[in-house]
Amino acid sequence: MSRRVHGYLNNQQHGSRLVEHMGGVRLFSCRHCDTHLTNRTQLISTRFTGGSGRAFLFHKVVNVKYSDIQDRVMLTGRHIVRDVNCKNCNTKLGWMYEYAHEKTQEYKEGKVILERALISETDGIDEIL
Repeated sequence: MSRRVHGYLNNQQHGSRLVEHMGGVRLFSCRHCDTHLTNRTQLISTRFTGGSGRAFLFHKVVNVKYSDIQDRVMLTGRHIVRDVNCKNCNTKLGWMYEYAHEKTQEYKEGKVILERALISETDGIDEIL
């Protein structure tokens, strides 16, 4: 591994209940506790698959905790990932790509997968008043 891993500290915000909110016209939240996670502007792709079916790839997600690094063989090759859990209720929501062994998969590094069955999408507020 010659490239730097993205290095999120494991559960750095574990004890904190402070919740971030990104705003936006379309919002994604934890289906279990409704904690805000991200918005539509952070969405990269809806063409991914997770353990529960359809999954979405996002640039940035807030209000989550990251597990320790794990080496996994996935449909698109070998990746080093961290599971992503809701900061509020600890529900597993997906994973974050730390490192891709295949050059063609490097675009995923630092990005987060959220499984569609585990999140809800709702209307937000139009920020232009």
